[in-house]
Order: sequence, then C-alpha cells, then structure tokens
Amino acid sequence: EVDFWIIPIIQGFVQIEELVVNYSESSDDDKSSPETPPQESSCVDDVHPTFLVALISRRSRHRAGMRYKRRGVDKNGNVANYVETEQLIHVHNHTLSYIQTRGSVPVFWSQVGYRYNPRPRLDKSENETVSCFRAHFEEQLKNYKKQVIINLVDQTGREKIIGDAYLKQVLLYNNANLTYVSFDFHEHW
Repeated sequence: EVDFWIIPIIQGFVQIEELVVNYSESSDDDKSSPETPPQESSCVDDVHPTFLVALISRRSRHRAGMRYKRRGVDKNGNVANYVETEQLIHVHNHTLSYIQTRGSVPVFWSQVGYRYNPRPRLDKSENETVSCFRAHFEEQLKNYKKQVIINLVDQTGREKIIGDAYLKQVLLYNNANLTYVSFDFHEHW
C-alpha cells in the first residue's frame, strides 16, 4: 500500500546516447575497385547505421564509504565500494549487454591513517576469511554465472600483502567458473 510513496533510486550514473556512423568521409576510390563493382545498399541503416548506447553504473548500498575508510569484505560477503557497470548497445533491433563489476579485494583488510596511500594490513586470518570470500563469490556467480577476476593490486609494493591474500583465497575456493588474472599497472607504466 505504500508503493505509491516509494521512489526507486540508484546511487550511480546513467547516460544514453545515439551514435551515427558516417562512412561518407572516405573517397570514391576507397569504396570500390575495378574488380568489385559498387553495390547498392539494401537498407538506409547500412549507409549511416545508428547505435543507441547506454552506460549504467550502480553502486551497492552495502559497505559504501570513503576510500581508505571502507575496505575489504564484511561478514556477509559484501565488498566495500562495489559498483556494477552495464554497457548496452542497441542496433538493428538487437540489444547487446556487457557487465563489469568492481569492488574492494574480498578479504578482511584496512588502511589506517589519513596520509597519502597508507600501508594496508590484513585484519583477520586466512581461515576467518574463507566463508566471507565464498559468500561474496557465490553471490557473484549466482548473478553472472562466470567471472574473470582482474586483480589490479600492486604485486610487488606495499599492496603485495593484499594481492597475496586474494590469490590464496581464489586458490582455496577453487571454482571452475572463476578465472583469475593479475594485472600490475606498475609493470606497464
């Protein structure tokens, strides 16, 4: 009975744009050769295809917080600052979707202090983390079926302790629907 008074909202971002691909900038020589006679377009969209592109980012209400203040996972498997971003492309009566999620490393960790880039620390043991890590990825796999984890943590510097704990939990979980990839920006800088 109160649905009339409830307004659904998201904390996030939405943008929808219509894009038109214009091929008319190429010269006539580029369009055909003596071996290939010019062909007439069968559809107006083939000349100037129109795409509708939407980008929607939704931030979770669980464990939202300021960077350096809210990190890691909680006892229910919710990770800090979790965001789901969906890209939708609609063309020729077909809609394609690509979903990407991001969030804090799902182990118990924190960073204390306000100075720039405080040193991370593990707050609970490997055994205390297992059930919460499992809860996080069981929810992810229920929603998305398969996932590729891209670990962006610095693998050699001060964040190494977090990256190592993450990899250890992935190995303990040992789920065929998870693919783990470590990508260290510092190696490609």
